[in-house]
Amino acid sequence: MNNDEFHKASRMDENERRSGQQPPNRMLGRVIACDGAHATIAAETEIGSTDVAQLWSVGRLISIEMGTSRVAALVYAMRTGEEYWSSDRANRLLIDVELVGEVYRTEDGSERFSTGISRYPYLGAVAHRIRTGDLAKIYDGGKRDSCVIGKLTQDDTIGAAINIQQMLAKHFAVVGSTGVGKTTAVSLLLNKAIETDPKLRVLILDPHNEFAAAFPDHSVVIDTDTLDLPFWLMRLEEFAEVIFRARKPVPEEMDVLRDIIPEAKKAFRGTDGSAVRRTSDKSAITPDTPVPYRMADLLALVDERIGRLEGRGEKPALRSLKGRILSAINDPRYNFMFSSNTISDTILETVAHIFRIPGEGKPISVFQLSGIPSEVVNSVVSVLCRMSFELAVLARGSLHMLVVCEEAHRYVPADPERGFFPTRQSIAQIAKEGRKYGISLGVISQRPSELDQTILSQCSTVFAMRLSNEIDQKIILSAVPNASTSTTSFLSSIGNGEAIAFGEAVGVPMRMRFNRVPMAKLPKASGTVSHIPHETPDTVDLNNIVTRMRATAKPVITGFQQSVEAAFSDLPEPVSIPKEADDIDRWKRELGTAATDGYEPYRPDMLPGRATSAPQNPATAADTAAGAVNDLRRAGFQMQAQNGPPPGDTRPSLRESLLKKPLGSLYRKD
Repeated sequence: MNNDEFHKASRMDENERRSGQQPPNRMLGRVIACDGAHATIAAETEIGSTDVAQLWSVGRLISIEMGTSRVAALVYAMRTGEEYWSSDRANRLLIDVELVGEVYRTEDGSERFSTGISRYPYLGAVAHRIRTGDLAKIYDGGKRDSCVIGKLTQDDTIGAAINIQQMLAKHFAVVGSTGVGKTTAVSLLLNKAIETDPKLRVLILDPHNEFAAAFPDHSVVIDTDTLDLPFWLMRLEEFAEVIFRARKPVPEEMDVLRDIIPEAKKAFRGTDGSAVRRTSDKSAITPDTPVPYRMADLLALVDERIGRLEGRGEKPALRSLKGRILSAINDPRYNFMFSSNTISDTILETVAHIFRIPGEGKPISVFQLSGIPSEVVNSVVSVLCRMSFELAVLARGSLHMLVVCEEAHRYVPADPERGFFPTRQSIAQIAKEGRKYGISLGVISQRPSELDQTILSQCSTVFAMRLSNEIDQKIILSAVPNASTSTTSFLSSIGNGEAIAFGEAVGVPMRMRFNRVPMAKLPKASGTVSHIPHETPDTVDLNNIVTRMRATAKPVITGFQQSVEAAFSDLPEPVSIPKEADDIDRWKRELGTAATDGYEPYRPDMLPGRATSAPQNPATAADTAAGAVNDLRRAGFQMQAQNGPPPGDTRPSLRESLLKKPLGSLYRKD
């Protein structure tokens, strides 16, 4: 049913009493108790018949006749007046209903529905089956900008309509157990949203790679192969989450990063184009300023601090920090952050691609998170949500943003001690302040009890699908203002694809079934193509699996370290080198080529507390002697730093030489 048919149904004859399928007698029972919010209705069956009993059902709306008005009520409990059912006499039925609103006649003779009740049912008032026209009035409310997304469960001839603008203005949530159809329902809602609002740009955070198949014509898919998310877009806490691998940062190392990142940004500003300098000179450079910088500059600043005589106590922290940075740069899983494409000032291209500006007919961006290392997913989500909010604020109404968080309890868990604080802060900012700037939040979760209740309470429209957990049902009851115990009591038994809608987008709580989505546009796990492997456990190539496991899970930093050492080899030597160093270099050239092809061979002196008194083989001797040469070289640097350069020495300093080298020469491009 389209919108025109829906509104045609809502303008049915006001005097309609029954449809062709309804029997003449519409009376069901009479009111015997009422407390203002609930009422009890008594009905009686005929001897040996269950016709009246079959007309009652939990979750259905009935009508109570009040003369000039009719009170709508929702059935939520049924029982008999006795403890058993009798087949040889009439049975008394007791029906508990919740009063949801009133259909009243206006001064011009038309009828309208209101959630308020001006006159409560009296004892003895007649309860009857609700009219089709009353159902249309209740669930439409006269709103012309409504969209039909399904059918009413009670009457499948009436479309289930929601107000898309109200849903987006104050956020929405879709909750339900695994397998009930949450992803399909969200894809249906998003298709309606982009049809309604041409300014809307949608960013879907997809951890299971399911949404790519749902929007083949209106979306672009962003994964680690097509993503360039520069590391310099991250704030200090987000960058620390990356290099510390989601572990608690070391305070001493954080202090060093806080000092040297602004210096690295200033160094890049001095060598880059004038556009960056003009935008950055207006304000001070901080660790959180989105200004490009090079990792080579950052490493040079760490080495410069290591080479100083003062501050011996901070050298272990500096060496540890340098190792963390090298490990992150050389990890192939982080290539989308540290590749050569992310060094230049590409913020315009990055924002345009991720947030679909201008969009080119594809307003939806499906950001697939499954290929991103789990320890940095929170940091990436924090960057995306924070940039979404900043874009909406700075666009001043010309851009409407919708951020959809699948599995939202991962990013904003109920326990404040869990999760990543910047991510929680970014999503909470959208939830609390987003409606003022035109940015909306869509929350999808299978465990509402594990989701931050502040975030859920900001979602003014909730589509509650089947929830079997009692705690989750209570969370929905407490989070949604117009939800009631009677409405949520049957959440555990509704079918797949069925939901109870609450909130601003609907007039009253509505039990509905979502429209079916064509097979070609159904969400599918792992992209648009379902992969059916032909291998079996007997034929699978385990060696290939282990090789890929090592390539993605265990970073190889030996090659990067050797590249850095090679970069240092052509720097001016401040002190004379012993003659034996020539033999050492020759040994390292002959024996070190194999190390770049794989892992560094194991040696006993690698273990903590183990030191070799004498080299067991030429490779060990080379490493031991190389360490002595490096110690002499550092001593020469320190002496030169104290006494100054020799008279007439015009050679460049260590820092100047390293800054002139491109980052591509310091790490492996494979």
